[in-house]
Amino acid sequence: MKTLGTLFFAFFLVSVCSCQQDNIETNEISTIELDEKSAQLVEADNTFGLEIFRKIRTESDKENIMISPLSISVALAMTYNGADGETKTEMETVLNLNGLTADDINASYKMLIGALQSLDKDVALKIANAIYYSDNFSVKSDFISTNQNYYDAEVESLNFSSPSSVRTINDWVAEKTNDKILKIIENLSPNDRMILLNAIYFNGIWNKKFDKNGTEIRNFKKKDVTILEIPMMNKEDKLNYSSNELLQAIELPYGNGHYNMVLLLPEDGKTSQNIIEELSTENWKNWMADFETKDNVVVTMPRFKFAFDTRLKEVLKEMGMLKAFSPTLADFTGIANDENLHISSVLHKSFIDVNENGSEAAAVTAVIIGVTSAGPDQIQKIYFTVDKPFVFAITEKDTDAILFIGEVQNPEYKE
Repeated sequence: MKTLGTLFFAFFLVSVCSCQQDNIETNEISTIELDEKSAQLVEADNTFGLEIFRKIRTESDKENIMISPLSISVALAMTYNGADGETKTEMETVLNLNGLTADDINASYKMLIGALQSLDKDVALKIANAIYYSDNFSVKSDFISTNQNYYDAEVESLNFSSPSSVRTINDWVAEKTNDKILKIIENLSPNDRMILLNAIYFNGIWNKKFDKNGTEIRNFKKKDVTILEIPMMNKEDKLNYSSNELLQAIELPYGNGHYNMVLLLPEDGKTSQNIIEELSTENWKNWMADFETKDNVVVTMPRFKFAFDTRLKEVLKEMGMLKAFSPTLADFTGIANDENLHISSVLHKSFIDVNENGSEAAAVTAVIIGVTSAGPDQIQKIYFTVDKPFVFAITEKDTDAILFIGEVQNPEYKE
């Protein structure tokens, strides 16, 4: 069953340049069929992910950005299991979870996360969760067991006053992202009580690789009209393609075609910012529905590799999640009997590497809990030349799931 939107995962994470995968053994399945509640959750994630991406782009001055809405959503969903009262209601509204019970949410994530990791032998997708809490902090057993049962969360108590705890947390992050993200925190505050973590790692080989001998130096016009001379990959392939007054779009498949990179290129007179401004759930669905298979699409695009990090506290507050961050108003009594417990920060880091072989991506989200003190019937080539800032996403076809979404204004590629 297909969802009406594209799932952002992000929340969340693309090889070494050769995009070699770990020897991960999975039971490959052919399709994902979502039940009604899971489809509702996917559409909720889509709506949340598109909105938070738009806001982050507005507030960030960095040229290249990328997030994993899945990673963000899953980390907040684990935290949601400890919320109550108006705090819980606000989180439901911001995450678009109204109409779903906690059991619906947890069961749907369990099914989705499991299915997404076992679709394609040519795509390595790993999704991991963890909860670390201070050894002098009494956590309710129901909160722990729920997150272990539904999210397979690793749970461990640590001495938060010891520097070794920071190393333990960052080592977990590095391991789960294949060393693409080496750390998520610099230190632990005396007021910190718990860190909830989600990590996503993705490594996909193109269904049809770009020929490295076809990569050549071409011009790329930046937002400020500066011209860069950079290596551009080239290939001609049978691809899904669409266009409208705002943009051209293609899908580049990985492996057996379950996972794809969607490229959104602004039409002449438009910009990537114009595309981002129109990134609503409805528009995304319409753009994806307009894809048609074309036999001869000539793709010219840059390699790109970059890392991005952002703090999500202020963005989430702008979206309406206010009480969760308030020391006096937050209600996380589902975690522990502490009236001052609240979210002190939400951190998000991501990494992506796109080259001739495929794509490698990773993302980590940390929620820190603390206290205060169509044309003619003939062969016709379509030229898709990515020579200016563009938007990209990595998606899964059965769920229409976007695992990552980003914008590239400066396609640098440093070995």
